[in-house]
Amino acid sequence: MAFNPPSARGILDGARRMAYRYWRNFSWWTMFKLSSTAWSTRQDHYHFGEQDVQATHSSLTMPLSPDDQVTYLRSLPSIRDGCHRVLAIGKQGKLPNFTVVESKVPALADYVINVIRQSYPTPNEANVPFHSRWRHFETGNPQRVQKMTSTWSCDRLEKARRLLDLALVSVLLDAGAGPTWKFKEPGTEDFYSRSEGLGIASFHMFLDGNFSADPDKDPHRVDATALANLADDAISNAFQVTEANPLVGCAGRTDLLKRLGKSISKYPEFFTGADGSIRPGNMVDYLTKHQNASGEVSITDLWKVVLYGLQDIWPASRTQIDGQNMGDVWELSYLPEHEKAGKFVSFHKLSQWLTYSLMEPLQDAGFKITDLKLMTGLPEYRNGGLLVDFGVLVPKSANILTDEFDPSTEVIIEWRALTVAILDELHKVILERLNFTADFFPLVKMLEGGSWKAGRVIAKEKRTDGGPPIKIKSDGTVF
Repeated sequence: MAFNPPSARGILDGARRMAYRYWRNFSWWTMFKLSSTAWSTRQDHYHFGEQDVQATHSSLTMPLSPDDQVTYLRSLPSIRDGCHRVLAIGKQGKLPNFTVVESKVPALADYVINVIRQSYPTPNEANVPFHSRWRHFETGNPQRVQKMTSTWSCDRLEKARRLLDLALVSVLLDAGAGPTWKFKEPGTEDFYSRSEGLGIASFHMFLDGNFSADPDKDPHRVDATALANLADDAISNAFQVTEANPLVGCAGRTDLLKRLGKSISKYPEFFTGADGSIRPGNMVDYLTKHQNASGEVSITDLWKVVLYGLQDIWPASRTQIDGQNMGDVWELSYLPEHEKAGKFVSFHKLSQWLTYSLMEPLQDAGFKITDLKLMTGLPEYRNGGLLVDFGVLVPKSANILTDEFDPSTEVIIEWRALTVAILDELHKVILERLNFTADFFPLVKMLEGGSWKAGRVIAKEKRTDGGPPIKIKSDGTVF
């Protein structure tokens, strides 16, 4: 039998498990005999078997088990925590790829406010809607979705299921299209490109029943079987892709939807309905069980559906911890080891974009979503490009602006982490400028009004194709 040596990651996971077991079995008597000088005065509780042992410590920290590390890196707080760790290094001038110019953030805030006011003149800045996929469906024809739903004769929960079906597949098809692709809307002479084009193209796929198991009788839904059986050329045909009209990561998008069909079949607690159907929209029934008496449901409950129910959609090449695919989580070699995250930084960009987009149908169905402040800005090329183009982030090497990078490279990971953290800083300044509270003008409104739109505006000012300042090799599952 051939010997297959373990990978470096496998060795690290094994060592972590051994360390965890050691700490779990560490006897009270051994703990008692440790010199008090090795411990600080901070009090913590450790659980060993059936005993709670209180100790004071400075340098001895119980490492997380791999399962605990996976749970942490999939949590919303891990995103903000990890990204601000990178920004803290940047503020010391010690990052390898970017210089952070904090002094430019106030001027950037003014620039973003001016962009907001072009669409929402004073005193209407607070009327900015949420940053979500639904804005793209409205481009050029604000009545697209309303015209479709007016043909439905169903209750509010089934309406929510159908709209959640639409939102989920459309968001997963939303990675950057590239600078030349465009979509001609059927029945019109109108062409759309980039995110708006992707949104409208996916809307028409849904409208035509491409994702339904019974497109003739019940077209406006998404079924697991239909997704799993998508033809390899389904996206290229529906999105009008040709050699003259290329779409970045086209094959990757089709594969992503196929994996979605398999993933929602694997997690019935989230996606199997009372009628036996397996649909993304059946998450309504799961979330209904988690509402309190006031109709409130925490964003963390919706996040659990997205992160755990869709965990199998990511390419196998992504970061693995203890055999579990982590999705949009990446390792930065120069980060100091963190007791919860190790050297990993989590982003979950598509998952957060999806969560923002799922909120609106749920709210329309009567759900009151709480804990929205746990969500972060999105680490994608419009927000990140804005920071580079405005000079808040200055590349330390000229090749950063000329070469093309894979999302797994440290240049891109560092750029994305800084984007999330600086969006928090930018939001604070904008709130001060407008005299708004975060509850009144949450981060999701700043993104829409906003930083994402400003990133597109400044890109057009800087480059004729309106593309980002940093080139990314996309497989359609990150950007």
